[in-house]
Amino acid sequence: MKTQTALLLCSFVMLAACAGEPQAPAAPASSPVAEAAASAPEPLAPADAFLARLAEHCGEAFAGRIVTDLPPPEGDDPFAGKPLVMHVRDCSAGELKVPFHVGDDHSRTWVITRTDSGLRLKHDHRHADGSPDAVTMYGGDTDGEGTAVRQSFPVDADSVAMFGREGLKASIQNTWAMEIEPGKRFLYELSRPGGRLFQVEFDLSQPVEPPPAPWGHD
Repeated sequence: MKTQTALLLCSFVMLAACAGEPQAPAAPASSPVAEAAASAPEPLAPADAFLARLAEHCGEAFAGRIVTDLPPPEGDDPFAGKPLVMHVRDCSAGELKVPFHVGDDHSRTWVITRTDSGLRLKHDHRHADGSPDAVTMYGGDTDGEGTAVRQSFPVDADSVAMFGREGLKASIQNTWAMEIEPGKRFLYELSRPGGRLFQVEFDLSQPVEPPPAPWGHD
């Protein structure tokens, strides 16, 4: 009995000693580690990351080349033998304007806009006097989230109606796409079911002299 009592007393003493041991204080909320975690930026949405990558080259122009043109064009090819230059010309919050110059033809500007759900691509086509072409501001909104590298834009309803009105029936199935690897390459793409694929690739590692303002954007 004495032995059991002694064992119980020892157990109580040990528990009391453990309960009385000082505990390591919790890291205060304002510690450097906590502050760093609290201030860590949220990952960018794919649409914002894509825009940010392209905006890194704001003010710069780059030479391009056609890498795919299927099926091969018949008759006069408006791109054949002409210098191709893209110019990341206008950069504002939520919108970039990128003229695409084909030789002395300064009629084309890509307009890339942030929307609530992703990105919107429109093609602003002008005449030399700055007036809008009959076929202009066509394009579409992104299909899904895309990635920071690639975004796709299926043709939208307004563009389908315009293409139909202007007799451009093949274009009602257009899908455009863009790819960006900062400092390396930018790709513009047009595709359609049935095998149509047009791609122009620009070398982002070698800026060139910026071209004149696109028509209607002085």
